[in-house]
Amino acid sequence: MITQNGEARAVLVDVHTYEQSQETLALLQILAHGKKQMEAGEKLSLSEAVGKVRASLRAGRSVEHGEANPQLP
Repeated sequence: MITQNGEARAVLVDVHTYEQSQETLALLQILAHGKKQMEAGEKLSLSEAVGKVRASLRAGRSVEHGEANPQLP
């Protein structure tokens, strides 16, 4: 902790800890967004959700390293 005039002003952490905290924050934001969607009645069945994920993966597979990923359905 870095202080100025006896008051905490900043915290110094290693890169790994910072990245972990950012990932945790992102996951919490995703969960909060999902909760709001559920409360608003925006729901998908499991088959609809899986279909959307598969379509998204198919669309993006040629982007990574310029080639298709043969493991994707």
